[in-house]
Amino acid sequence: MAGTQRYLRYIIFAIVCLILLFFISSSSSVPSANWPTYGSPDTVPSPQPPKGAVGDSTPSSTPNPANGLPPATAAGDRMNATFVTLARNSDLWEIVKSIRHVEDRFNRKFNYDWVFLNDDDFNDEFKKVTTALVSGKTKYGKIPKEHWSFPDFIDQDRAARVRDEMKEKKIIYGDSVSYRHMCRYESGFFFRHPLMLDYEWYWRVEPSIELYCDIDYDTFRFMAENKKKYSFVLSLYEYVETIPTLWDAVKNFTSAHPEHVVEDNSMKFLSDDGGKTYNHCHFWSNFEIGNLNWLRSKAYVDYFDSLDHAGGFFYERWGDAPVHSIAAALMLKRDEIHFFNDIAYYHVPFTHCPTGESYRLDHKCHCNPKDNFDWNGYSCTARFYETNDMKKPEGYEKEQ
Repeated sequence: MAGTQRYLRYIIFAIVCLILLFFISSSSSVPSANWPTYGSPDTVPSPQPPKGAVGDSTPSSTPNPANGLPPATAAGDRMNATFVTLARNSDLWEIVKSIRHVEDRFNRKFNYDWVFLNDDDFNDEFKKVTTALVSGKTKYGKIPKEHWSFPDFIDQDRAARVRDEMKEKKIIYGDSVSYRHMCRYESGFFFRHPLMLDYEWYWRVEPSIELYCDIDYDTFRFMAENKKKYSFVLSLYEYVETIPTLWDAVKNFTSAHPEHVVEDNSMKFLSDDGGKTYNHCHFWSNFEIGNLNWLRSKAYVDYFDSLDHAGGFFYERWGDAPVHSIAAALMLKRDEIHFFNDIAYYHVPFTHCPTGESYRLDHKCHCNPKDNFDWNGYSCTARFYETNDMKKPEGYEKEQ
């Protein structure tokens, strides 16, 4: 009897084990996969794009356009234009910063040429590094000695005494000879360099500048299509001590050449009394986009030659900014001068940050609007608006 009971327990235990094994095997079974057949490409499943990629209906978390990023290069013909920079080999690592800003914000889309000018030969390192950064062609020119030296009608002893006096008065660049050569060259010769004769339009770029916003249109084409000949982004009052007789020299020129002064000019920008005196306002010329044919015109060349023989580049410290500005204000019609509010720009120590939050956001600007110099009391931009009967940008009051 005891053997029979033991036998039944073994049978029951075995049945229970079989039932447990059945449930375990049922719950852990894996359906067979349909693996692709190697050598048969049509059966390989296509990889799926990640979420947010182009073609996916899921909205992207970035503000890129619905159809992806814009093309790397803008479509359409290019103008006969170039960037131009006056620099020395020692300026290399400061000018490359400027090039990166210009290329990233504008020229990578348009691939315009870049002309570099120097009073000495550019070395191989300067050429190699700048060529690698510029999307257009790079050209390197040496300034003729006669354009970077004292002309024979200048009394160099008198010029030296002036430099000593300005040094004692601590006038910025007051004792610098090279600065005077630079101002004279930018005033009257850069547009006559053989490399520049190939072009109709120029954009001046100096070392260590910054551009704060994307520029999505061709500024040169804008100038041409809107009949503009000169443009600026910053304006201010000149140091009085550097130009005590400049306006007298200008009046001597306009008296001798009244035919070069146009109607509907911008005298109101320069003078508060109809031209009797100069209020010292000028466009800051370290940024300029302009027409080279105007600078090469008889009117402008006559103007420069008259000022040059007056001697103020060396007997005082006339800058190219007031020289260019006065010429533009008197020889161009008001509507031929343009203020690029949309080009955000920095050159130590001043910043132009576009007035208008929507523009700054749309164009990925990274300037602080509180740094904007336009509506500062030392700026002449408000005067430019008044001269041209223009309405000031919305929100300018917050930046005064």
